[in-house]
Amino acid sequence: MSKFEMRGLIVIVSVHIADIGFRAVRAVLRERPRPGRTPGLRYAETTLTGAISSGPPKLRPGRAALLASWDDDAALDRFLAEDPLPRRLAGGWHVRLRPLRFSGSWGPMPVEIAPGAAEDEEDGPVAVLTLGQLRLRRALPFLRANSQAAGRAAADPSMATSVALARPPRFVGTFSLWQSASAMQRYAYGSAQPEHKEAVREHQAKPFHHEAGFLRCRPYDARGTLDGQEPVAAAAMAPRIP
Repeated sequence: MSKFEMRGLIVIVSVHIADIGFRAVRAVLRERPRPGRTPGLRYAETTLTGAISSGPPKLRPGRAALLASWDDDAALDRFLAEDPLPRRLAGGWHVRLRPLRFSGSWGPMPVEIAPGAAEDEEDGPVAVLTLGQLRLRRALPFLRANSQAAGRAAADPSMATSVALARPPRFVGTFSLWQSASAMQRYAYGSAQPEHKEAVREHQAKPFHHEAGFLRCRPYDARGTLDGQEPVAAAAMAPRIP
């Protein structure tokens, strides 16, 4: 049994993203939900957001995100109905995710993948969450390697949407939504686009993070819009890239 299983099991993950204005973003960062105080909550992080692109990080100062994991849909429904934080984010977009694969380690968020879950990952869009606890002395090499890989990801027509996540000084992450697992794997592991593999090799040789986890999920319910569209529907309807 892994340390994740011993600390409890994730059943679902939710990601909430909204444009709420600079002052409200500061309030959202202060109002991070706490496991033990919020029934059914396993993990939560409220973050600043930015664009995934080549070059220096591009902050979206009025956009906030909430990443959370839950016992079940009923716990998330109760949070959405009763907690004041979702009301701040209500004008944006949120998606519910079922974990398919997990690699690395992320102690605050226990993960269990349901047997056979990965067999379903080619049937429609997949979401990827990266989670990192940054080593501050490795911040510049991380930003340099991440910029090269992010530029390739942003230019990939198979990626439906993406958001960089950060909670200074240490938490960094990304959320991306792809047309399919094979499209995401071509970016991550294909020989035509080596930047991501090079960033992974550099991290393995001398880690950028104290701890890092990579979670692949199936989106199964989404509400609202982000940048004028509902990203899961857009990914499902877009022509597949061969």
